[in-house]
Amino acid sequence: MKSIVTVTSAMLLLLTAGVIWAVEAQPAVKAEQTTASKKQTLCPIMGGQINTNMFVDAEGKRVYFCCGGCPAEFKKDPAKFIKKMEADGITLDKAPAADPAKKPTTNAAATPATGCGEGCCK
Repeated sequence: MKSIVTVTSAMLLLLTAGVIWAVEAQPAVKAEQTTASKKQTLCPIMGGQINTNMFVDAEGKRVYFCCGGCPAEFKKDPAKFIKKMEADGITLDKAPAADPAKKPTTNAAATPATGCGEGCCK
């Protein structure tokens, strides 16, 4: 009789531990899925709100900026900024297919390099 109680208690303990582990592991998976698809909303240089008319295409990705002064800083080391944004869970837009006859796409002329007037530039 004691062995039946012992075996039943051990099985109940293992079952309870398995249920607790499954419940604790589940939210971690959901959190990873949520952060994996964040859109870019902040400039990688100054941290201001992006202007979708201000961008540079690099490494097959389109990166947006807050003002005309930021693309020049980005172009010094695009891989560094792209890597950091992707490590932060940001999914960058794909750059349109490049025409081999054209230069790489930059739309940084929309705002003067001296600043945007919104306090985001140095």
